[in-house]
Amino acid sequence: MKRLRRGELLAAGAACVTVVLWASAFVSIRSAGAAYSPGALALGRLLAGVLVLGVLCAVRREGLPPRSAWRGIALSGVLWFGFYMVALNWAEQQVDAGTAALVVNIGPILIALLASKVLGDAMPPRLVAGMAVSFAGAVAVGLSMSGSGGSSVLGVVLCLLAAVGYAAGVVAQKPALGRASALQVTTFGCAVGAVMCLPFAGQLVREAGEAPLRATLNMVYLGVFPTALAFTTWAYALARTSAGRMGATTYAVPALVVVMAWAALGEVPGALTLAGGALCLAGVAVSRSRPRAAAPEPRPQSADATV
Repeated sequence: MKRLRRGELLAAGAACVTVVLWASAFVSIRSAGAAYSPGALALGRLLAGVLVLGVLCAVRREGLPPRSAWRGIALSGVLWFGFYMVALNWAEQQVDAGTAALVVNIGPILIALLASKVLGDAMPPRLVAGMAVSFAGAVAVGLSMSGSGGSSVLGVVLCLLAAVGYAAGVVAQKPALGRASALQVTTFGCAVGAVMCLPFAGQLVREAGEAPLRATLNMVYLGVFPTALAFTTWAYALARTSAGRMGATTYAVPALVVVMAWAALGEVPGALTLAGGALCLAGVAVSRSRPRAAAPEPRPQSADATV
């Protein structure tokens, strides 16, 4: 029982690390995205991630994943590490941050639906209720951050495609984690994504020569922390819980983005933004809670029991 409890705490801690680092990515993308095009930014981020992950694999002597894990690794690499990152970077140049956050946050809902259909994951009432509350919070945050006239049909479509790629990549990754370690799945998935983005290598070299140092450092940060570290802690936690519950956990990201933008960029949130962030966190708490165990029924006294 103690070992099981310790495993649950480690998985929850890993999920928290992932959520915090993914939230910080939105702040860094604002700086790097001003100097790098979508494909170049994705490739630079993935190359930095692959470098760090490759060193970790070498130090830990992880070796190659088993053949049975490669299908899930390849699919998650193409759909999540590659396609999702490029589509999201491109979308955020077409729509304001609020619209992007609102549309992309259908991703956790798609994860739960796909996991239920493809992996046979259960959808308990608490998960459904928590996701509904969190999505309402994400909508509130998105509306409060949306600017006038800052969206396009192309941008919304790209956000939708990014959400689909994210959801499909997570569901594809889940079975691979039963056959390979979290570090292996993350490292080789990141490498597949980087290979997919190699057509943008010319843009990356050209733009790196012109970009300010701050933008390049933010791109490296995105590769080392929100990619190499956060995707590994995500995979560790995903291997120990359902895809639906992990997807619901990411609804904490909008709330943390609000706080980080306030602290780092001086963007003071309004009442609607704060309320939406609180709803996001409340929904995550509901979705990850477990029903209380029913109290055992009292044993009937035997006929010869003393009174």
